[in-house]
Amino acid sequence: MTSNQPLPDFVGHSSRLYDPTTPAKERWMPFALVLAFMTFYLLPLMSHGLWIPDETRYAQISQEMLQGGNWVSPHFMGLRYFEKPIAGYWMIAIGQAVFGDNLFGVRIASALSTGLSVWLTWLIARRFWGDPRKSFACALLYMSFGLIAGQAGYANLDPQFTLWVNLSLVSLWFAIDSRTTRARMSAWAILGIACGMGFMTKGFLAWLLPAVIALPYMLWQRRMGELLRYGPLAVVVAAAVCLPWALAIHYQEPDFWNFFFWNEHIRRFAADNAQHARPWWFYLPMLGVSVLPWTALLPATFIRAWKHKHQPVSGFLLLWLLLPLAIFSMSSGKLPTYIMPCLLPLALLMGDALTGLLQQARERTIRFNGWLNVVIATTALAALLYLQLSQEIFENTEMFSLSLAFIVLLGWIIANALQILRPLTLWAMPALGIWLLVALLPAAMPSQIVDSKMPDRFISEHLDSLNQTTSLLSNDLGAASALSWLTRRPEVALYNVVGEMKYGLQDPAATSRKVSLQDVGGWMTEARKKGSVGVVMRVNSVDEIQEVEALPIDGKRYQRGNLQVLIFPQSQP
Repeated sequence: MTSNQPLPDFVGHSSRLYDPTTPAKERWMPFALVLAFMTFYLLPLMSHGLWIPDETRYAQISQEMLQGGNWVSPHFMGLRYFEKPIAGYWMIAIGQAVFGDNLFGVRIASALSTGLSVWLTWLIARRFWGDPRKSFACALLYMSFGLIAGQAGYANLDPQFTLWVNLSLVSLWFAIDSRTTRARMSAWAILGIACGMGFMTKGFLAWLLPAVIALPYMLWQRRMGELLRYGPLAVVVAAAVCLPWALAIHYQEPDFWNFFFWNEHIRRFAADNAQHARPWWFYLPMLGVSVLPWTALLPATFIRAWKHKHQPVSGFLLLWLLLPLAIFSMSSGKLPTYIMPCLLPLALLMGDALTGLLQQARERTIRFNGWLNVVIATTALAALLYLQLSQEIFENTEMFSLSLAFIVLLGWIIANALQILRPLTLWAMPALGIWLLVALLPAAMPSQIVDSKMPDRFISEHLDSLNQTTSLLSNDLGAASALSWLTRRPEVALYNVVGEMKYGLQDPAATSRKVSLQDVGGWMTEARKKGSVGVVMRVNSVDEIQEVEALPIDGKRYQRGNLQVLIFPQSQP
């Protein structure tokens, strides 16, 4: 059964958590989630370097927006970059404006977006069932899904886009469930705002997902008249949110919509050469991986949901979960993070199933979930021991990192062992295991992974020398964007590399930014006439060895793993 309270009771629903008649344990539930969010999500944001390629890219684009004052057209290292709209960069830029050009500033948008999605999970669960314990279970499950927790500390656009999709569909339910015209119109207006912001974050999918859920649900409930009366309000509000920027980008960059529509939507969805091509069934096993450490609850969740599919709440949640999953599965290009908008309804269905198991004192499924996680963690621990003994993936100077990795895996084992021992009272312990993993594992990476995937750590050690150079050069886009972000200089020349910069490099004005293997000698000669030159090279292959060998031999050279930093002095006249 659904609640009959109107949308303006957003605050009223929350305030009931502090009713003096509410048991003390239930009153502390939201505070426990906030404390967990601050401890395991916010505190570790500065504990490790920026991962390539996403984090360095988004950090640099947003920093460049702040420096240049162009809040309309995205530019990556000074070149046009039209793969995404603008709102996601705005959020990351605001983070850097408030907290500085540092790791916390770059990542805070993702963390806060995830935190708000957790709050929406709590909010709509209270609307569905009016049970604080079930609301807590749903919010805790969502907050501790491995994919959600992992992306919360990672600077990319998926947590932001997921927030806007979540807000649009939570608002849709409040619109459906409201009893007054004012409340219903408010909900549809909020839905429009969410769709507009989602569109400006990742594109047309933000409009499609609410539509494909609202239409069959309203048909099923025989409420199409209501959809036709109030739906246009959401469309008008979404257009009002998007239109100023859409017109501004068209005026400033007339080719934006052509590139964005055909390359990022049509080609990615249907083309044979789509980026990240995967088979249609890719997301079926990925769904189980995404919800670790709660994967063993999936069968019970789907069985319960299917039994109650004729009820409005279960039917709405199944549509919310399955229809977007089908759309993502039909797309040629697939990444694990694309299904994040499907995980909030899954958390709600899973929370409903879990509380049912707890109320019926059915320990078996919960205990099996603990065993599954213990087996996974024990296997990972054994693999780590084997690799360390046979290949020494951690060097002698990295014993702290190795110890941290052991602590993470032992913490996972202990947390889930507690669930096994007392499944009805300590059912939430797997959340602690995944939160330890998210908070500590990135800081426990061996140097070979850090040097390969977080080049900003090595580059920052030579930042003083690089800041004194007049020209910068790199043969790797990830390293180049890290170099650009750290030095706050977009104009890094790209040495024998194109990649995702292909569109931007087609601009005739970008000719000077391309340096081929044949031209690098002449480029270095001219650049050194103006001042010293800083070079960051990734050397993995025979081709990259040739690229290094084509450089002058008189520079200072620093090397770690497959990364090299070279400083060439200004040539004498």
